[in-house]
Amino acid sequence: MLHISTSPEQLWEVDYRAVDTVTLNGQAFAWDIADLGEGRFHVLHEGRSYNAEVVSADYASKNIVLKINGQRIELNAKDRFDLLLERLGMSNAAAAKVNELKAPMPGLIVDIRVEPGQTVQKGDPLLVLEAMKMENILKAPADGTVGSLKVSLRDNVQKGQVLVQFS
Repeated sequence: MLHISTSPEQLWEVDYRAVDTVTLNGQAFAWDIADLGEGRFHVLHEGRSYNAEVVSADYASKNIVLKINGQRIELNAKDRFDLLLERLGMSNAAAAKVNELKAPMPGLIVDIRVEPGQTVQKGDPLLVLEAMKMENILKAPADGTVGSLKVSLRDNVQKGQVLVQFS
């Protein structure tokens, strides 16, 4: 079960765990989706056609930017662990203790947007990682100062490799 939001007023409960079934706010969500490659999809829902494109995906913070029929939509997902931490008042506790940024997947560093000594805030873009022909903006997990960059432009990186060290 995920809670997906596009703003504080827009919240959806999505259950995708059942085989071949997705529910949205407790109701079955019937759709037909075709993968067009390179992060692009064609979706049919209730007789309407949608063109969808994944613009960026930050798996660490569960933020995804989509373009649906040309309209940009930013989604934030929270799983049951995020919701539990939030209920316990610890939603920022995990991010506050992070002292490095690791690659969420293998890929190629195509842009570096920070330099050592630079102060960053949670959510600031640090690097752009290209994976499977999609650009993924890797963002600061917490407020801090960039201590050192462990990669250079055009470096190939492996999943779990340290990219940025915070001081």
